[in-house]
Amino acid sequence: MPDYDVIIDGKQKKIELTRKTAASFTTKIDGKPREVNLKSDESTLKKAFELEIDGKTYKVELPEAKQTGDITVKVEDATFKVGVKTAFRGQTLKVFEPTMQDAVKKDRARTTRKVAAEGAVVAPMTGKVVKIKVKKGDQVKAGQVLCVVEAMKMENEISSSTAGTVREVNITEGMPVGEGDTLFLIA
Repeated sequence: MPDYDVIIDGKQKKIELTRKTAASFTTKIDGKPREVNLKSDESTLKKAFELEIDGKTYKVELPEAKQTGDITVKVEDATFKVGVKTAFRGQTLKVFEPTMQDAVKKDRARTTRKVAAEGAVVAPMTGKVVKIKVKKGDQVKAGQVLCVVEAMKMENEISSSTAGTVREVNITEGMPVGEGDTLFLIA
């Protein structure tokens, strides 16, 4: 998962996230490690949820999504203005996206896709998608570059092993991928 520069009430913090399971993360906040577990039902994640951080549970409330500016996050009885500035792009995010619910759904979908189908093009390593060069319906040749995945500051071209038509594109630019995730389905 990506690293973020987060501005909380005017103070910048560096946050590094590593997903362990759909609802469990290891995070470093300014280099200090923390274990984080999502404790809430998936249906409540868009507005309120509970996080367990190093064994202590906190109730977190989020506002309705908006398209511009910082968001106000309520943790227990304290409120914070939060702006997220991604370390790898250097741009302020206007909305905290993806929501926790989207992250959980994507993680479950990725886990389900681990068994590669015939014609599947899978990620050979964990990384971040930086460029997608084809779209659904495109005709591709064997060896044609389909996307570029950045891993350990190196850009890796992911090519089709077979000729055919792109039937599925399961990624978006900027999305983290894990080793073995199905990126494309070629038929």
